[in-house]
Amino acid sequence: MLIDFHTHVFPEKIAERAVASLAACAGGAKPYHNGGVLSLKSFLAEKQVDRAVVLNIATNPKQQKNVNDFAISLLNDEKIIPFGSIHPDSLDVFDELERLKAAGIKGIKLHPDYQNFFVDEKRMIPIYEKIAELNLITVFHSGVDIGFPEPVHCTPEMLKNVLDVFGNTPVVAAHFGGYLLWQDVLKTLCGTKIYIDTAFSYGRIPPKYAENIIKAHGADKILLGSDMPWSSTENEANLIKALNITYEDKEKILFRNAAKLLDV
Repeated sequence: MLIDFHTHVFPEKIAERAVASLAACAGGAKPYHNGGVLSLKSFLAEKQVDRAVVLNIATNPKQQKNVNDFAISLLNDEKIIPFGSIHPDSLDVFDELERLKAAGIKGIKLHPDYQNFFVDEKRMIPIYEKIAELNLITVFHSGVDIGFPEPVHCTPEMLKNVLDVFGNTPVVAAHFGGYLLWQDVLKTLCGTKIYIDTAFSYGRIPPKYAENIIKAHGADKILLGSDMPWSSTENEANLIKALNITYEDKEKILFRNAAKLLDV
């Protein structure tokens, strides 16, 4: 069984255009599907991936409602678990969080680079407190984004600074806790209550770094993620399968932890 905790899709009418734009921004990255829901589902079926969390991102305040309407429209899909998003500069950010919760959305995605905020800014604290009140899972892009390399808006240290604000509400640091900042992850985030997903790591993270993070943090808090369409669920799963960790820990990472966290 496989559950991919980190994928992306777009409405069919804009999917190919959106993926082409993002690919160009990332230096000509080659996507594994065309960015639409049908294309993602076809890939999941072909690779025998049981469920996928779709992380939607509101890149500006005006997008927020449309992005979340799209997320809500996916709620009844048997393969997809959609997350919504809020933009920190939106005037109705708290009402939108309430709307997402009432609709049945289980979590939100925040991308500090795309949304132009630093994770530990004081203005974000009331938003985090509202997220915690509603018991929504929060996934942060963490570390370098290859399309927006500087400044890094979410470092492992910044994330650690705000973890307590979320209380016991789950927080996920994507890209093995911080893309290209894996030594900082090991020093700063390992041993905390944060979850770490594995997205966009195949062929990028040294396997020894991955093993060290998993062993220091505990396999119970590691989630398989791909960053589809920018990496393949199959490849990311193969990375985990190849690591020098126990079979039981591999099962936790590949699906058990996500199933428990998502209650599926």
